[in-house]
Amino acid sequence: MKFRFRRSSLLLLILGLFAFGAAAAEKAPQKPQEKTPSVPAALESPRATMATFLHAMNDIKRGKPERIADAVSTLDLSQVNPLVRKERGEDLAWMLLEVLDRTRAVDLKRVPNRKKGRPWVFERYRSGEVRIRRLDDGRWLFDRETVAALPAILDEVANREAKVGGKSNEQWLPLHIRLQRRLPEWLKHRTLILQNWQWLGLLLIIAVGVVLDKLAQALARAGMRQWLRRFPEVKKRIADADRRLRPLGLALMAFVWWVGILFLGLPEPVLLVLLVAVKLLASIAAVWTAWRLVDVISALLAEKAATTDNRVDDVLVPMVSRTLKIFIAVGGVVFVADNLNIDVTGLLAGLGLGGLAFALAATDLVQNFFGSITVLLDRTFTVGDWIIVDDIEGTVEHMGFRSTRIRTFYNSLVTIPNSRFITAEVDNMGARRYRRYKQKFGVTYDTPPEKIEAFCEGLREIVRQHPYMRKDYFQIWFNDLGASALEILIYVFWETPDWTTELRERHRFLLDALRLADALGVEFAFPTQTIHLYQESPPDERPLAVDLEQARQTARRIVQG
Repeated sequence: MKFRFRRSSLLLLILGLFAFGAAAAEKAPQKPQEKTPSVPAALESPRATMATFLHAMNDIKRGKPERIADAVSTLDLSQVNPLVRKERGEDLAWMLLEVLDRTRAVDLKRVPNRKKGRPWVFERYRSGEVRIRRLDDGRWLFDRETVAALPAILDEVANREAKVGGKSNEQWLPLHIRLQRRLPEWLKHRTLILQNWQWLGLLLIIAVGVVLDKLAQALARAGMRQWLRRFPEVKKRIADADRRLRPLGLALMAFVWWVGILFLGLPEPVLLVLLVAVKLLASIAAVWTAWRLVDVISALLAEKAATTDNRVDDVLVPMVSRTLKIFIAVGGVVFVADNLNIDVTGLLAGLGLGGLAFALAATDLVQNFFGSITVLLDRTFTVGDWIIVDDIEGTVEHMGFRSTRIRTFYNSLVTIPNSRFITAEVDNMGARRYRRYKQKFGVTYDTPPEKIEAFCEGLREIVRQHPYMRKDYFQIWFNDLGASALEILIYVFWETPDWTTELRERHRFLLDALRLADALGVEFAFPTQTIHLYQESPPDERPLAVDLEQARQTARRIVQG
């Protein structure tokens, strides 16, 4: 299936993803606060919570960015959607630090160290309060009302001088806060949910993403065409090989949008919808790109396998390709679920109730898998071999991890589970190095011994001169006196790769034998009964004695001609 994205298609895709994002945002599960049997020491009192927050933020300024998780842990983000909780939490932590620094220096000795009691208020503002409250599980956190009011409180104290010495928070503040402070007032004016500068930022981010998408497509196509010049056979196997990396541009575009919208400081409902849509697009594009790369790599491996004499790799390439695609599909589902903050562990834990039933159902699957491994390791047969399994005879058409398909000689398709090959007796006719031919040529009883000797020697010479016949072992002798003929045993072997070649060379040998018999005057007998009445007859004009060398020369002339 070919995918062609035009402007209208891209717009529809974006709108569809936004709609899906809105629906996912509404249905996103709210993770309840986990109740722990003991309260962490870092959050056991208002003083401990404030100290944890300030020490973590100061450590970040000293070059320890991993401490941001400890700072965010002091905020009650239960009202923030899990899909944007991480990104929103980091922004709110820096907002809170800026509010504290522009209000007054925090004296930890004056912060209460009680483990129970009423909330402790740091400061009251027109837009709200900065307050630490004890939750039901015993933790003291900056409560959700404080978290919700932080953007407005920060605007309120933005013009105040910092009351805390040391390094300024300016370089660590979120980009949208620093940018907003330098913009003129008309760009800060709110129009249709967002401020004017945020609308302009969205437009710029979308434009940059689309341009990078087109540029990535062009570069990927040029690089693929250059690569295909080295491997022209791959292009024959994949019709649109130069467009295989089309999803790479979509992945790059989605990544630019993903990073860009995080810098705009969008309101939570808008950020939630856009971020879910962009995460979904990025995840699908990444999985799609990996899927396409597997097709290209499989075509290259198949071309390499076709140039080798070993036929096992011809079977392994499709298996490897199918295994990689299954892995990508499963990994893609987990990747998408992780980006959308879907709790996969809960789903896996729920499957534990049906684990026994699943294990019983998977017994055949495991047996078939080990059966396929047994066939591959033992090289029992491969695709194209003529095999006989019990009462089934035919040519192997396909080998998979679960089953093997055999095309019978009456053109039906038989599917055999691979578990059967663990114990079954497999007669691989296709693995024969030599293909035997055993027959008896019957000549008439009136054939003189000299002609029989010459005919046998001529047949031996045909074998010696034949390009596909085994030279080191064959038997051609006058073997028996039959009921209606003098029988000559023909016991020869062909060294041919397949049955078609064997039939062709058998045809050639038999015609050469007929030509030799005609040249030597040897007649083949019919299985009939004949009554002979003796009477005088003129002698046969053909010579009774034939020289052996003459027979060899006649045989060479027949084979070469």
